[in-house]
Amino acid sequence: MKKLFIVIIIACINITAQAQNTADAEVVKKAAEWVASLALNDAQKDMRIQNVIITHLLTVRTWHNEHPASMVPEGINPVTGNKLSELDRSIIADSAMPSSVHQALMDGLKKDLTTEQVEAVLDRYTIGKVAFTMNGYKSIVPDLTVDEEAKILTFLKQAREQAVDYKNMKQISAIFEIYKTKSEQFLNSNGRNWRALYSAYTKKIKDEKAAKAKQ
Repeated sequence: MKKLFIVIIIACINITAQAQNTADAEVVKKAAEWVASLALNDAQKDMRIQNVIITHLLTVRTWHNEHPASMVPEGINPVTGNKLSELDRSIIADSAMPSSVHQALMDGLKKDLTTEQVEAVLDRYTIGKVAFTMNGYKSIVPDLTVDEEAKILTFLKQAREQAVDYKNMKQISAIFEIYKTKSEQFLNSNGRNWRALYSAYTKKIKDEKAAKAKQ
């Protein structure tokens, strides 16, 4: 029985190690693909940037895995009064990761890349949410002014940079929601009525779908 128990323990360790190796390989592959998309044509620079990204991704993953949502006591959001969700608690836990992790990523990218290239890498982390969300605002507010667009873009870029320090897309989307709320509050303070604009946009989409269905 004791031997069987030892065999089971060893098997579990091997499975965990294999899973870890697979996860690490996926991180390396992801970093290589992101860097390749930049088409830098500089092998040494490619390797430096890959290492920066790999280090960051692995550190974020390790922190997330070692700081589960359960570490954050159940309670309420002091702003809304709503009970903290599992997602809320996971974001709180991950947000406690040392700021030096983020700084190392940004410093490492900026050392070898232009501003546009750094943004391209951050877009890969966040699956292009800045452009996607900005296009959404332009559709909902077709007469968006240059100043309004610039302000919203600033918010979305802040969301993108903050979001790269979170492990999964639910968390990343939640970070973007914070800045989308800021954007909508800005539009309201700038004489817009966000609720009315959004309502009009959704009605337009429904009407267009209904018209196509009749064709």
